[in-house]
Amino acid sequence: MATLKFITLAFVSFCFFTLSCVATDVSYDGTAILINGERRLLISGAIHYPRSTPEMWPELMQKAKEGGLNTIETYVFWNAHEPRRREYNFQGHLDLVRFMKTVHAAGLYAVLRIGPYVCAEWNYGGFPIWLEQLPGVELRTDNAVYKNEMQNFTTLIVETMKQEKLFAPQGGPIILAQIENEYGNIQWAFGDAGKKYVKWCASLAESYNLGIPWIMCQQDDAPAPLISTCNGYYCDNWTPKTPNIPKMWTENWSGWYKNWGASDPHRPAEDVAYAVARFFQRSGTFTNYYMYHGGTNFGRSSGGPYITTTYDYDAPLDEYGNVRQPKWGHLKQLHEAILSMEKQVTYGVRTSFDHGNGVWATKYQYEDTAGCFISNVNMTDATVYFEGNEYHLPGWSVSVLPDCKQVVHNTAKITTQSSLMEKKANKAENQPEAIKWVWKAEQFKDVATGKKVDLTANKLLEQVSTTMDASDYLWYTTSVDIAEGSPLLSQDTKVHVNTTGHGLHAFVNGRFVGTQYRLRDSFEFVFEAPVQHHLKKGKNYISILSATVGLPNYGPRFEKAVAGIVGGPVMLINGNNTIDLSSNKWSYKIGLDGEDKELYSDTAPIDKSWHSEDLPTNRLMVWYKAAFKAPLGTETVVVDLGSMGKGAAWINGHSIGRYWANFSVQTDGCPACDYKGNYAAWKCTTGCGASSQQWYHVPRSFFKTDNNVITLFEEFGGNPAEVSFRTVTVGTACASVPEGKTLELSCTGGRTFSEIQFASYGDAAGSCGSFSEVTCASETALSAVQKACLGKTSCAIEVSDAVLGAGTCSKDVSKNLVVQAAC
Repeated sequence: MATLKFITLAFVSFCFFTLSCVATDVSYDGTAILINGERRLLISGAIHYPRSTPEMWPELMQKAKEGGLNTIETYVFWNAHEPRRREYNFQGHLDLVRFMKTVHAAGLYAVLRIGPYVCAEWNYGGFPIWLEQLPGVELRTDNAVYKNEMQNFTTLIVETMKQEKLFAPQGGPIILAQIENEYGNIQWAFGDAGKKYVKWCASLAESYNLGIPWIMCQQDDAPAPLISTCNGYYCDNWTPKTPNIPKMWTENWSGWYKNWGASDPHRPAEDVAYAVARFFQRSGTFTNYYMYHGGTNFGRSSGGPYITTTYDYDAPLDEYGNVRQPKWGHLKQLHEAILSMEKQVTYGVRTSFDHGNGVWATKYQYEDTAGCFISNVNMTDATVYFEGNEYHLPGWSVSVLPDCKQVVHNTAKITTQSSLMEKKANKAENQPEAIKWVWKAEQFKDVATGKKVDLTANKLLEQVSTTMDASDYLWYTTSVDIAEGSPLLSQDTKVHVNTTGHGLHAFVNGRFVGTQYRLRDSFEFVFEAPVQHHLKKGKNYISILSATVGLPNYGPRFEKAVAGIVGGPVMLINGNNTIDLSSNKWSYKIGLDGEDKELYSDTAPIDKSWHSEDLPTNRLMVWYKAAFKAPLGTETVVVDLGSMGKGAAWINGHSIGRYWANFSVQTDGCPACDYKGNYAAWKCTTGCGASSQQWYHVPRSFFKTDNNVITLFEEFGGNPAEVSFRTVTVGTACASVPEGKTLELSCTGGRTFSEIQFASYGDAAGSCGSFSEVTCASETALSAVQKACLGKTSCAIEVSDAVLGAGTCSKDVSKNLVVQAAC
């Protein structure tokens, strides 16, 4: 409580001393959003508060602002805030008010995308599970039950923001709000009811009288005065269907999300910059990076199914909040160039010049000033003459000329730092040897023999509606009497399960018979395993632990998708002899025994039921717990779970998400990447042959000063003895900067440059980690760089003959200073 009081007082002081709480007028015309009557270029970035922590928020905002952003966007996550009907949670990393005040304290605007459907690769698209269980409900259409619940939650959020004076006309940061989300993509499935629903959404939004514009992304028929916007990798070719609204890009996909079993997608900085520059060249005035910081799917929040715990998104700020270089720096330079032309782009007369073969020049003339863009949409380089000057444009690039004469930024030419990140050993103790584990097996004997029951039914139930998504796991147990001499007691008897769940573990009479998980893109699978050695004369128990790995989040009526062994069939088969158990009396147990007992809590007692000897490895369904010391310093912390199988992890009772470390990526499918040409998620990937996710983020705020506890639930089998903690930092920093500019390098976490591994002023070749010298390079460049950088956390070097030495390169050689330094 003391912390919250401090934040409130700090916010009041901030408003008082900066006068930033003065009412702001927000409107729009056919060109741009108007702030206090002035057209503005708005460069926004998505940062989702539940995917980070309150302690991270101020630094995330500062890095976003330093990166050239003036706006922050977030969804509002209904199922996180209202997990049970009319029971609300706005604590901790769900403190939306605190998040918005942090945005405001950083001097940034905010876009509040209420939805309340969000997609966002978030579990169930942000809908609470109880919503689908309401009698007569049909989601995202003209349905009274659904609209009542949607209006109740939307009103709650609006009124909460109002009470805290967070809307711009009240002096707050929120300049735009969104109702619904990408509905135009699936509206066809609802016919006329969908059209009525869109009109109702617009009417609801306007009824709040907030004094700010409302947006509907991907909604060409958005009723006036709502603004329809574009989402995608490229929105330069998109034009609003209504001429009196500005051209806005609410989701500029900076990368893509990752799936279990899939390689890591990357979107090159050159291509992101190209897309942004083209958008502003073609009359765009608002863009929002989705994501600017992706963050982490803590707990069981990831959707999909099969979306990983990391939501890094290859964003300019990585999962942990570190600056991703060169993407962050390259976009920062672009933002500076574009924002320097704000008046020209928003008020100027736009004229385009077709130079043929995909080369275009655009001039924004405003009074006696002008700003220009020249773009080349081809894969090959081009030379263009524009207003008496010659310009060379690499393929798939845009040059920005704030004075229409000098190129200050080309999207294909990266001159900012590139960083190779490293995961360094824990300074606090010698890991993993210092971590001492205790363990206990998950108790399921009573469940597997029908003695521990939550409910019963004479059919196979659907998993999500039965568990209300309180757990990934649901036990199905039934019994069958087998007579002496039955063919089922002979060889070749199998248990057969048809399931729409994501995976299952099967048991007969409490003994394990097999495990199977389905392929990511399939809807169902069939499990079969021999069981004749486990069956006996008389009563036999058939138990199946069904598992989910995130629920669907996208598509028309995605909430209707089923999971678990609903309908089956479940059978015992031996040749022509089959017993169908689907209509038997089934008993159900929701979740794990360890979940019921909250073994993951840091306050859960380690009593005599825990074992400290004979640490089991590769054993099914085991709980592990260990004490450890937090890594020293302030750098990001990750835990290496590469030796584990599949399960869930907690630090001091805080869930850091699901892990599935032994789900390896296929060995092929990671081709060399070329930034040129339209991007797709499969185009530029890494990680083939590696674990889907080996490293898991542990926010610093999850640690205690001492006596930290890690808890793992292992579903498949792994080896906790190899688990260790690491810190993430810049290991190697590189840059290549042309003559006449300034080269800047920096380490992180207070580290300093310990070695200049390469420095050349001339025409060096290669890339970070593999540079090669040329014969005409300056002989004094290395010593000059060493003098400027060694022992410092950051350094800046003027790239000139005077500072670095002339060398022997001829005048027709374009010289660059190339540096590789170790932190």
